Amino acid sequence: MTEITTYKQVWSYRTPRGRLLAWAGWLALVALFVWCWQIMTERTIWAFVQDAPRQAADIGSRMLPPRWPYLSELWAPLWDTLNIATLGTIGGVFMAVPVAFLAARNTTPSVAILRPIALFIIVASRSINSLIWALLLVAIIGPGLLAGIIAISLRSIGFIGKLLYEAIEETDTKQIEAVSATGATGLQVLNYGIVPQIMPAFWGITVFRWDINIRESTILGLVGAGGLGLKLQGSLNTLAWSQVSVILLLILATVVVSEWISAKVRHALI
Repeated sequence: MTEITTYKQVWSYRTPRGRLLAWAGWLALVALFVWCWQIMTERTIWAFVQDAPRQAADIGSRMLPPRWPYLSELWAPLWDTLNIATLGTIGGVFMAVPVAFLAARNTTPSVAILRPIALFIIVASRSINSLIWALLLVAIIGPGLLAGIIAISLRSIGFIGKLLYEAIEETDTKQIEAVSATGATGLQVLNYGIVPQIMPAFWGITVFRWDINIRESTILGLVGAGGLGLKLQGSLNTLAWSQVSVILLLILATVVVSEWISAKVRHALI
């Protein structure tokens, strides 16, 4: 009697060649990490790194207890910070909305020319941090709140423009076609077919960006753009660590409150 031997095929996620390529990829990644680590740490003074916990503990002890009477001097800078964030967000919205409509495929007048220009503006705005915008503007128009407001506005264009043009492209075409079928003009199609669909997203994006701008505006004073950052820079320069702790706690409280307001408003709108 002839015996029939059956072989059970074992399923494998990758072929032998695939496993070899995966191991080669991981090896290359580890080698890249080691090489980057060597470049980043070749000038590191490790004695300072070892002494860092002691220095941090020393500064922490100097920050306690906070100098609470100094809080009375921070209300005006806090108001300036809120104004920078709010006015900067409003300015960013006014500039970002037309850019978003030019960037969206279904609303741009020219896919070949105007859309690439609008996308470039969005990318350029997002690529430059608000602190760098503030540095440039302080050098151009001088220190003060105006430089901070414009810096926040220019930074907000990319964030608002990108999310808004994606929301425009995701609008329901059936509603737009229904409005167009009534013989509406292009502007009427925009007003009645597209804008009502994107308004919840628009308000959510705007409030979310305002919340982010409050955090960013707190440090613009470090480069002369006003607000709490200016007080923080002065306290750091004079080594007034008890004042620094008060400023940091106020910034933390402001960010927590703004986050709570932002979450409530977005929940009500969306």
